[in-house]
Amino acid sequence: MLISLPSTWEYKNLPMRTTIIEFLLRFAASGLLPATWFIKNRPAPSDLSAKTGPLHLEIVSHCWNYSPMLRYQLSALVQYPPQQCHVVMTVFYSAEDKATSTLLAQYQTVNVDRVTWNFQCLSTPALLRRAIGRNKAAKATQADWIWFTDCDVLFYDKALDTLTERLQGKQALLVYPQVLLSTPLLAASDAMLTTQPLSEQNDPLTPPAIDYTQFTPRTFDRATGPIQIMHGDAARQCGYCDDLTTYQTPREHWAKTYEDRAFRWLLGTQGEALDIPNIYWIRHQEKGRYRQNSGVSRLRKLNRTLKSKWLDR
Repeated sequence: MLISLPSTWEYKNLPMRTTIIEFLLRFAASGLLPATWFIKNRPAPSDLSAKTGPLHLEIVSHCWNYSPMLRYQLSALVQYPPQQCHVVMTVFYSAEDKATSTLLAQYQTVNVDRVTWNFQCLSTPALLRRAIGRNKAAKATQADWIWFTDCDVLFYDKALDTLTERLQGKQALLVYPQVLLSTPLLAASDAMLTTQPLSEQNDPLTPPAIDYTQFTPRTFDRATGPIQIMHGDAARQCGYCDDLTTYQTPREHWAKTYEDRAFRWLLGTQGEALDIPNIYWIRHQEKGRYRQNSGVSRLRKLNRTLKSKWLDR
């Protein structure tokens, strides 16, 4: 049985209904309802191609008021280009974010072997629902594997080449790196967060400085947030929460990313852990995507700080 949710038009005109349905989906995705009721065409792992040799990878990132973080991510690909795979670096952004637009315009002129830039401009409301860009990329990808990440995750020396080695002949819907090298939650005044975006005088080939002493290993037990790597066949077949209309509806403010759990629920897996080195994650207290100095922003900052202290003990 496939449950059909209301159309995008209905959601836009019934915002309270949107909120209610999204709330109910969070409970459904906890396992209270079978995911097969909501997804039309989940493939079996045995149906997926088992690619070997040099692979085609796509990395999908979003950037809204995070241009300093995005500069770290893009410069890492320039500094450590892949040797055993071809990477399409897809970045979704809004023209309203001038700093990010300027940064991407400059990187568009940088030629890197085995890296193709794919910068996609969305309307701001579409950008603020992260699942929309991820779904667009999933359904259009030509890659063997597609990595859904965030712009504060950096791929350093041998990270993507090791991933290519780990993916040889693999038939899995979803995989993820088991360990990231992560900072604690950094204050807005931290030197790594005050790195200026590129100006006309800066050289895109010169990476911003990074303080490696602030990074320590952090272990994960599922494909969450910025570490979801999906088989390309599965991506083309079922997208990213493509069958959940509420997660494909634009928002006026950044939507909390509850669709991450729904995505795993739809696929019926938490993902397979892989050992991949040199993936760095810059964590920060201030979230540029939220309205600054609002009550909600302050509450979320407090919540992130308390959770980080609890998890990092």
